Amino acid sequence: MMAHAEQVARSFGVTGIRIPERLNNTRRALVLAEWARSQGKLLEFRDAAMEAYWRRGEDLEDTEVLARLAEQAGLPAEQARAAMDAPEYQARVDTLSAEGRAAGVSGIPTVFIGNVRVVGCQPYEAFAEAARRAGARRRT
Repeated sequence: MMAHAEQVARSFGVTGIRIPERLNNTRRALVLAEWARSQGKLLEFRDAAMEAYWRRGEDLEDTEVLARLAEQAGLPAEQARAAMDAPEYQARVDTLSAEGRAAGVSGIPTVFIGNVRVVGCQPYEAFAEAARRAGARRRT
């Protein structure tokens, strides 16, 4: 997986990526992302979390790391700590997970192009082929 992720990153011109030695359980990060969404700061939080994980190799299971990332996104750290365990946002993650499974999502990321799924970190060519299979035509 690590070699594949590095290859795909290079194919998109992304450098400086750090492949973590182990995959984090991102449930708390996802719960916090739903709270950030409710505060109008989802993109800011997502960007901070991606940078922390993929560029700096930070532990997204660590509540203090997540609270700091929330602050970087412009959110109060104390409220972020409370939101990580809030049933409301946990339920949102559970609902979204169930919807994904029902739609056939088997990995992250999953991109739907028409009725064609592209699962996982894939090169451009995989998306172009999926678009072709879904009926897209090349512009001239």
